[in-house]
Amino acid sequence: MSYMMKLMAVACAVLVMMACASTSFISTWKDPTVPPIGKAKGRTVVAVVMAEDEYMRHEAEDQLVASLNKRGAKGVASYTLLPPGVRDEALAKAAFEKAGASGVVVIRPIAADTQTVATPVYYGRPYYGGYWGGYWGYGWGYPYGGVAVSTDTIVTCEVLVYALGQNKLIWAGTSKTTNPSNVKSFISDLVVSAVWAMDKDKVF
Repeated sequence: MSYMMKLMAVACAVLVMMACASTSFISTWKDPTVPPIGKAKGRTVVAVVMAEDEYMRHEAEDQLVASLNKRGAKGVASYTLLPPGVRDEALAKAAFEKAGASGVVVIRPIAADTQTVATPVYYGRPYYGGYWGGYWGYGWGYPYGGVAVSTDTIVTCEVLVYALGQNKLIWAGTSKTTNPSNVKSFISDLVVSAVWAMDKDKVF
């Protein structure tokens, strides 16, 4: 393979990675004094997604419930326990106690930011070949110099696990998702990454 073909292959790979959303956990914490809430099979754990968008809430809670069930817990979506828009703590507590919940997994979006990314330009491109009929028009159209500038969207979420018996936080994590393409894929990527991070720390 020639140098030029190798360079093009690398460039294509970078573009594919930039086009795909990716979720990673930038920090996690676990309380070493509290045993895993899912240690006993069948314990009820409520999935709570604190999002105003009901579609996002339902989709994420359903996926989280499915993951909890695979780990031996009895997952319950909070939207099945409370009507839409209910924020009253006393009502929520009563509903969770009635369901026999021993734990809660919470996902809450906390920020959505944009980030400008600059990457070096390959100077072998055609519009660098000649000043007239090439670079002149390109240069004034993109006056950033020898870099290609793109903007990434960064969505940050916090994921929390509470043991309700002790009313205590036992695990926490902060996730970062880059360039989510749509709500459905964002939720799927987030839930998979969140469960992987919890599994890594042996929460369940």
